[in-house]
Amino acid sequence: MTTLRQFTMDDLFKFNNINLDVLTETYNMSFYMSYMAKWPESFMVAEAPNGSLMGYVLGKAEGKDQLWHGHVSAVTVAPTYRRLGLAKTLMDQFETLCVDTYNAYFVDLFVRASNHLAQNMYTKFGYIKYRQVLGYYAGECPEDAWDMRKALPRDREKRSIIPLTEPVLPEDLEW
Repeated sequence: MTTLRQFTMDDLFKFNNINLDVLTETYNMSFYMSYMAKWPESFMVAEAPNGSLMGYVLGKAEGKDQLWHGHVSAVTVAPTYRRLGLAKTLMDQFETLCVDTYNAYFVDLFVRASNHLAQNMYTKFGYIKYRQVLGYYAGECPEDAWDMRKALPRDREKRSIIPLTEPVLPEDLEW
C-alpha cells in the first residue's frame, strides 16, 4: 500500500530514482531544503511498502489578495510507478491542502511548451492554459512555458482561470 507523507531530509538521499528523468526539473539541494523549511506541509512524497520513493509534489503558497494561490514547483513520479494514478493522487493532496490550509483562490504550475504529455495530464486534472510565458526555461535549449491553472472553491466566479490572450515574459510574472 502506498503511503503519502511529508518529505523529510533523509528523502533527499533516496529520490534519485525519481529525479533522474529527462522530463523532471531537478533543482539543487538548497532549493529543496528551502521548501522543507518554509512550506513543509506542501512537500509530499508517495512511499512504496518497501520504503522506496515513488513520486513527490513540491509546492508552496504565494501571492496576495485574489492572486493568493498554491504553486506546484514540481510533481513527478518514478518511471517504474507511472500509470498508477500517483500524479493525480499527489496533485489532489496538494489541492486539498491549498483549500483547507491556505484558503487559496487557485493552483498554478508551469510546464514546458513541448511537454504535451504533461499538458494533457494537467488538462485531465482540470487545469487550463492560462498564459504562455516566453523564454521561461533558460539554459542550453531555452523554451517557452504554459502557466496552467485550476480554480479552487474560494474563486467562486472562476476569475483566476480566464485565459490571457497575449504571451508574457518571465519578468512580467507576479510571483
